[in-house]
Amino acid sequence: MGKVRVRFAPSPTGPLHIGGVRTALYNYLFAKKHGGDFLLRIEDTDSTRFVSGAEEYIVETLQWLEIQVDEGIGSDSTGPHAPYRQSERKAIYKQYVDQLLQAGLAYIAFDTPAELEAKRTEMPNFQYDASTRMQMNNSLTLSAEEVQKRVDSRMQYIVRVKIEPYQEIEVDDLVRGKVVINSSVLDDKVLYKSADGLPTYHMANVVDDYLMDISHVIRGEEWLPSSPLHVLLYRYLGWSDKMPQFAHLPLLLKPDGNGKLSKRDGDRLGFPVFPLDWKDKKTGTISSGYRETGYFPEALVNFLALLGWNPGTEQEIFTMDELIDLFSLERVSKSGAKFDYEKGKWFNHQYVQLKSVEEITDLFYPVLIEHNIDADKQKVKKVVQMVRERVNFVHELWEQASFFFVAPTEYAEAAIKKRWKTQSAEQMQELALILKAIDDFSSENTETVVKEWIASKEYGMGAVMNAFRICLVGDSKGPHLFDITEIIGKEETIKRLKRAIEVLG
Repeated sequence: MGKVRVRFAPSPTGPLHIGGVRTALYNYLFAKKHGGDFLLRIEDTDSTRFVSGAEEYIVETLQWLEIQVDEGIGSDSTGPHAPYRQSERKAIYKQYVDQLLQAGLAYIAFDTPAELEAKRTEMPNFQYDASTRMQMNNSLTLSAEEVQKRVDSRMQYIVRVKIEPYQEIEVDDLVRGKVVINSSVLDDKVLYKSADGLPTYHMANVVDDYLMDISHVIRGEEWLPSSPLHVLLYRYLGWSDKMPQFAHLPLLLKPDGNGKLSKRDGDRLGFPVFPLDWKDKKTGTISSGYRETGYFPEALVNFLALLGWNPGTEQEIFTMDELIDLFSLERVSKSGAKFDYEKGKWFNHQYVQLKSVEEITDLFYPVLIEHNIDADKQKVKKVVQMVRERVNFVHELWEQASFFFVAPTEYAEAAIKKRWKTQSAEQMQELALILKAIDDFSSENTETVVKEWIASKEYGMGAVMNAFRICLVGDSKGPHLFDITEIIGKEETIKRLKRAIEVLG
């Protein structure tokens, strides 16, 4: 194998779909595994679908996920094959389109949209191919003089590839094995449009992959039906010996039912399908992203890597370096991968636990500021250490830990009904006096004193503790009770007891 060079080549038609992110990741892992290069190229030949800000979004996504671009858009250097935007490569493509025309492997077509529609009405299964091209308005049916006259008069035209029927076209796919297609099922695809002087995806990607020395084309399964055409174009252009190897990745599927994962599924089930927030400039609507939802980039990378690839072990948590070391196209699945968004949350939960308390504390601070809390760092660290196992995201720490910083103003109805007994108020008054007399208010000592008091009075341990928790937390959940009292302190503990007695009676 020569130098491995792969490319991720998205179109700037809107936010990058999470399936596209996975494609970029697999390309990156494969390149780094083999000591190769990862290129970012922007395929913007369809000027009608261009969306402002989409290219910047793609670059920002890869940067956030630490998928480093070696060459092309978003890299530190210009690169030897610039430009990397297809819209800036018009002149390059035109010479290869002309080469195909001169060799008789492509032809110029002048058919108007109305003429094509009329033909479709006349022939319900109409396909522009070897069986129909001689009935159409093109350079195969018109004289050379007439064709030249029309071109010179700037009449709009397209260039179509000339595909002869009954040829066996082989695609050697690294995921799916050998795929054989009979050329008779292919239509004479459009390669170039005079209206904007740009090639279509099919022409542009073949030319670019050849000129940029791409060794492997790793892309989504949706491009598999186009692969025979691309193989044929390599043959027509005389580049068969430099044709890259193909690998078509399985689709990301809906979490429920059948079919490809869509934005609609995310909206319906409440999870993002984009890596970053995206604001639609036309409608003003904001689609949520994984970053803003609270995912760590490492967690998202880990989650996506295992959607369609199997490391062959039971291990689930991987660093980027470990993924690079283990990744192989041989272990990529042929079948689609169900998008289990709950599993995505699980991955983020693991990273909340794996990161240092210090880091999680720093990330939690902005949440505290949002709630107008100015707290001592050591106190926050203790709180984080205590409750982080209960959350999937840093922002959820507030829900689990707010009572450490703000006394409850309301008490959970279900908890009161179940845990607050007729004798609870009286017991809490006694408990307040017991706590007031304690000098060493550490968790361990306070617990010993309180439990001895409960035993001496022959109160039910559960009844007292449950009522005590309601006073402190406002509910019947939370971490170890005496860890809470140690952190909030004696004065605040007694204050909360007294307020609960007043409110609950």
